[in-house]
Amino acid sequence: MQNETKLRALKALSDPNRLQIVEFLAHNCGRGAVLDETGAVYHPTAGEVCCHVTGSQRVTSTISHHLHELEAAGLVRIERRGKRALCSLNTLGLLALAGYLTELAGGETHECC
Repeated sequence: MQNETKLRALKALSDPNRLQIVEFLAHNCGRGAVLDETGAVYHPTAGEVCCHVTGSQRVTSTISHHLHELEAAGLVRIERRGKRALCSLNTLGLLALAGYLTELAGGETHECC
């Protein structure tokens, strides 16, 4: 994971609203994902994310900005389907960040002064 990518991901997660968005997506499209009526994995829309975070029924510019920052940091994917924006976690990005943090925590032992 490149330094710029690490910094962007950590900065993105430092915002309470962005962290709440990631947690919401983890609980709503992760391993226990809900299937829609066709049997496909369901991903929340940007509107549903906004409703969860702010209570607003419409996507606000603030939540849209947060989603795009998370996408730019490699933590969230936004897939356009017509007028809908479906949101999901970018598990590879999260795993890369988790690996980096594990390394910092001593996953790889380094001698220190």
